[in-house]
Amino acid sequence: MGRNLLAKVWDLHRVRDLPGGATQLFIGLHLIHEVTSPQAFEALRERGLKVARPDLTFAVVDHVVPTDDVRRPLADPLAEEMFCAIEDNTAACGIAFFPPGCGSQGVIHVAAPELGLTRPGLTIACGDSHTSTHGALGAVAFGIGTSQVRDVLATQCLAARRPKVRRIVLTGKLGPWVAAKDVILHIIRVLGVKGGVGFAYELAGPVVERMGIEERLTLCNMGIEGGARIAYCNPDEKTFAYLAGRRYAPDGADFAAAAAWWRTMASDPDASFDDEVALDVGDLAPMVTWGITPGQAIAIDEAVPSPSACPGPERAQAEEAQDFMGVTPGKPLTGLKVNVVFIGSCTNGRLSDLRVAARVARRGRVAPGVRALVVPGSERVAAQAEAEGLADVFRRAGFEWRLPGCSMCLAMNPDRLRAGELCVATSNRNFKGRQGHPQGRTVLAGPAMAAAAALAGEIVDIRTMMGADA
Repeated sequence: MGRNLLAKVWDLHRVRDLPGGATQLFIGLHLIHEVTSPQAFEALRERGLKVARPDLTFAVVDHVVPTDDVRRPLADPLAEEMFCAIEDNTAACGIAFFPPGCGSQGVIHVAAPELGLTRPGLTIACGDSHTSTHGALGAVAFGIGTSQVRDVLATQCLAARRPKVRRIVLTGKLGPWVAAKDVILHIIRVLGVKGGVGFAYELAGPVVERMGIEERLTLCNMGIEGGARIAYCNPDEKTFAYLAGRRYAPDGADFAAAAAWWRTMASDPDASFDDEVALDVGDLAPMVTWGITPGQAIAIDEAVPSPSACPGPERAQAEEAQDFMGVTPGKPLTGLKVNVVFIGSCTNGRLSDLRVAARVARRGRVAPGVRALVVPGSERVAAQAEAEGLADVFRRAGFEWRLPGCSMCLAMNPDRLRAGELCVATSNRNFKGRQGHPQGRTVLAGPAMAAAAALAGEIVDIRTMMGADA
């Protein structure tokens, strides 16, 4: 019987089996940023240790950087301290660092694939939960904590337990204005926010095969929101075409040889899986969240569920969520007033996301009283969007065109909600307080739905707004 991708990559990077069932796993690519790395570097200094493989470690600053003005020193003293720490630590250890202004800075999960660092068959670790994003290119990628960042810096290995693999086969043909964000919100809604605990998700089927790489990146990004620490797609010709010519990808004859090997990393046709789920998404509508977890999601033409219709353990949380969000069971979210719109993040801050949002922005102007931010995921995305005229489209429509960074996804920077504001965001989490204020409210949606909400001043069905312009 054949093997699946996770088994192949895991076995390739296994150093040894550890007592208790864990694996000492070699990490082929270590990505770091300014928030989870300072303590790890300090721990190395305390022990007199050096970074084992600086050549396999790459750093950005993304979480704390302002998106309106990155002149130094940063206005926030703590942000400036973290910025200085990663500058000093990477310089002292010979680690490649991509700061603002270099042309390659951005959110780590946007910048690394663009640079060709993310490649099929690699194990990838980063001190950030959305590291699952990189699985879109056929890697086994997962988030780690600060103590594990320390371990990888010191040894280029970590102790990890091999997860089971659930294959999720997506069938049907996506309808107008339905994209990867809607698909992953649907998966999380169906399987639950804890449904993937202990599993890696292999995302497969004709829907995934038709998706471009940037859509697959969105799909894998939110695997962690369904409890799966690892999510991946099998590498294919689209993967290889995406990587060709990128800064850190092989070139010439080396690229051809690499692509031949990458093909062998895909799951075999007769591979076995611990579980398999088939979902027909042909009738899926654009999705929005109504609550305080990504699993509390509905199609835009559905009504908010009654708590009594939720499984027993979820009823209390549903009541809490509906009270917090100010939504009414039995009614749809359409018409819900919007204060802020955020388009960006490692989920939906790529060029294809901005292209879709700009198509909507051309239809009008941001509604009075709405603050709308467009934050490109990287300097490369920003430059391409400027060259295509997308930035001008947003500016003319009344959106704020910002510099790259994590921005309002998690508000470890000046981009934050105020008390009572409701934000339609293309990011990945709608937890209470996630966007900077404990009374700030978040509705997750895709770029088109977010842009439509900005123009309307309320949540609308993008299909109604845009009509036949699909």
